[in-house]
Amino acid sequence: MPTSLSPQDALIYAMVTMSAVDRNMKDVELARIGDLVSRMPVFEGFDDNKLVQLAQECGEVVSREDGLSDVLELISSSVPERLTETAYAFAVEIAAADRSVKVEELRFLDLLRDNLKLDKLTTAAIERGARARHTTA
Repeated sequence: MPTSLSPQDALIYAMVTMSAVDRNMKDVELARIGDLVSRMPVFEGFDDNKLVQLAQECGEVVSREDGLSDVLELISSSVPERLTETAYAFAVEIAAADRSVKVEELRFLDLLRDNLKLDKLTTAAIERGARARHTTA
């Protein structure tokens, strides 16, 4: 298990864990991760070829005993304070990608919020923004 991650890697771990937490990594979620990595400024200079390897590493950590706690610790210790809202927003984007947020995903968001020390008002605003972006006509 890695003992630390780069901030970019930690953001990817947050998204991959969100996708995997319900034990069903959907193609739409994986595509959204790839989309965010390829176009968001925080990932400038990131080697896209590393994405699959990071997703596999994250999956291995999550599948271990206490793996979810370990991943949350890795994320929270690797994401600088200026990117905590970004990490949460990216996780919300993955949860919303299939337009169906499951109980496991909500629980992971609660844990992520607490580990990143984000307040409920901030996270509610991030969630509301995602809801607005993913609402259909």
